[in-house]
Amino acid sequence: METTGTSVEPAADAELQRRLVYGDESALTEAYAAYSGLVRGVAVRVTRSPAAAEDVAQEVFAQLWSRPYGFDARRGSLRTWLSVLAHRRAVDWVRSEARHRKAAGADDSALQAIPDTGPGPDETVVDRERSLLLHSALAELPQSQREVVHLAYFAGRTYRQAAVELGIPEGTAKTRLRSALRKLAESMADPPDPALERGA
Repeated sequence: METTGTSVEPAADAELQRRLVYGDESALTEAYAAYSGLVRGVAVRVTRSPAAAEDVAQEVFAQLWSRPYGFDARRGSLRTWLSVLAHRRAVDWVRSEARHRKAAGADDSALQAIPDTGPGPDETVVDRERSLLLHSALAELPQSQREVVHLAYFAGRTYRQAAVELGIPEGTAKTRLRSALRKLAESMADPPDPALERGA
């Protein structure tokens, strides 16, 4: 619908409302033709966005159509009522946009505030070297000890479970594991960890 720039006389507002209440689409057409330019103008001054003003206008006339009884001709003109409604909707739009921008900014800030917990280049090199050293040290262990270490620390078994799988006494499994850990610690130049020796 195009705006013709016409205006509805205040005396006709009550009749226009009555027709809207009864679902007369021509009444909405008349109201739109008379006041859509006004509504867009109010909205664009508040939002500073023609696209947003168009959305506001659609909402205003949708409300006029769905709830025409919201307008009271005895309290003022339809022109004034639509202007106030347009202003309120436009302010709501501005506030909504501000909230979205604030939320987006908060999300960005939160993302930037998250520390980088990943290993740096130096740590990656050290980890790789230690991994290679560990594999070399494991390869030097006797087969019997290597089996217990593999089950206890790579397969997630306790030394008791390792003993069952290998068919050896628990004491033997624990002794082999302790000996293996000492040899690995010497090869890695670190003291053995008592917690590891327990095979928890």
